Amino acid sequence: MAIIVVALGGNALQREGNASAAAQKAVACETAVKLAAIVSQGHQLIIVHGNGPQVGNILLAQHAIESTEIPALPLDTCVAMTQGSIGYWLQQALNNEFQKKNLNKQAVSITTQMVVNKDDPKFLSPDKPVGPFYNSKAEAMNAADGQAYTFHEDSGRGWRRVVPSPAPIAIVETDAIKALINAGVIPIVAGGGGIPVIKQADNSLQGIEAVIDKDSSAALIAELLGADQFIILTAVSTVMLGFGTPEETALERVSSDDMTRYIDDGQFGAGSMLPKVRAAQQFVNHSGNNAIIGELKEIEAIMAGQAGTTIIP
Repeated sequence: MAIIVVALGGNALQREGNASAAAQKAVACETAVKLAAIVSQGHQLIIVHGNGPQVGNILLAQHAIESTEIPALPLDTCVAMTQGSIGYWLQQALNNEFQKKNLNKQAVSITTQMVVNKDDPKFLSPDKPVGPFYNSKAEAMNAADGQAYTFHEDSGRGWRRVVPSPAPIAIVETDAIKALINAGVIPIVAGGGGIPVIKQADNSLQGIEAVIDKDSSAALIAELLGADQFIILTAVSTVMLGFGTPEETALERVSSDDMTRYIDDGQFGAGSMLPKVRAAQQFVNHSGNNAIIGELKEIEAIMAGQAGTTIIP
């Protein structure tokens, strides 16, 4: 049995152009079929999911109805809301699939807090994309309707709002997650990267407005829980050099050192592939085990070593 941390991208849980709850639940059901197949092979999964599109849509909805009577909720609370909704969809879909397969397994979603440093420089330079894509900066600013939002162009795909994304340094619920794993439960944790919190002088916790990169959180979880493998599932089949150019080349197996050179060459988009590559490197460098970046629909081939990009020590 291998302990495998799987990180699901928020965009991998939402079909382009259809953000309805029904559509996202349908995608969650398709995802559950793939993940349950891995569990049926005897592996212990730990599932982390993104929330970029979902939390951005919640923020837009909050802004649309904000008034004295209905004040907008802070960003950390919006992250918690996505943990509840996406975790519910995945938990229900997985448990339904386990029942179909007669697997004596249960998935449980945990509201997960991640400790960050209140002095993290990322609070001064927001760069984490959330919410929908806009065709131009003008369209994005118009949607902001006077709010002091920051927008960046996202790897040629359009303009998106960006928010602070501090690095995770500790998981508040580590012991609870370990207890579930020891009981054979499939935990769904750190949704959207986890709810960002800071420690006060008296060691109490306080939420802070930010969105943590879910791949960074997943890498930390994989490291702390002693995972044998770390898989980042996204909307593309492999990591590419020269992405979107005639010289586009797929990477199949690459060392962490080579990845560092590609990063230094500016090969990966800051809002798309770069955080995934860095998270994979973090796990590989600290654990000595492999990490894989690949497409959700190819998870079985990824498990067989026949798809995706494998990063090795």
